[in-house]
Amino acid sequence: MEPELWITRLFNDRLAGLGNSILGIVGAHPDPRPWANFVVMQFVVVLLLMAVVALVRLRLSADRPGNLQQAFELLYEFVNGQAEDQIGHDGLRYMGYFGTIFLFILTANLIGIVPCFESPTQNPSVTAGCALTTFIYYNLIGIQANGFKYAANFAGPVWWLAPLMLPIEVISHMARPLSLTVRLYANMFAGEKVTMVFLGLTVFPIPVIFMGLHVFVGVIQAYIFMLLTMVYVAGAVVHEH
Repeated sequence: MEPELWITRLFNDRLAGLGNSILGIVGAHPDPRPWANFVVMQFVVVLLLMAVVALVRLRLSADRPGNLQQAFELLYEFVNGQAEDQIGHDGLRYMGYFGTIFLFILTANLIGIVPCFESPTQNPSVTAGCALTTFIYYNLIGIQANGFKYAANFAGPVWWLAPLMLPIEVISHMARPLSLTVRLYANMFAGEKVTMVFLGLTVFPIPVIFMGLHVFVGVIQAYIFMLLTMVYVAGAVVHEH
């Protein structure tokens, strides 16, 4: 069993009843210490993002934007540019999800470099949740954009290829959440373990190099996850079959 983080210990000591109530909703058995590190760290990530966004909201200024506002404006332009490249002008309609999934995964990946915290994305349950959310999202968007004609995407370009294309397309789409899950989890788990090993074996400043590499991997993996989400949405909303 993994050692409890200090904040997880606090949750288990103070909020065990709440945790068991949630477990009861999903049909799980009560546990004396129901909170796991990866669950608590997701709450920390969400609360941190909410606090930062609220701070930016309070300090919005068209005349004298602060550094934090400028950083978010650059982030918005980056995500919007990527969405336009993949989807076209309609990409703006889906910016809410693209920005949210990117910020959540980026923060979850990088929070592990803070002492006494760990990245929740090094747990497969978290990455699977993100992958399944994306899978459900792009299929719902496809149905919304094309109606029942969305199913024609699975049948291929001509009707007589449908018996061959249908199982191939179904398997391809079902493999997407698995691919997203394993890619993000494997990279973050490996990066976290390598960083911890070198922190224990070497002295400053050598571990800083591996921490920098961990940050780089975390940023790249968040970007890849967002980019693949855009690609899947682009394929779902296209009107030409």
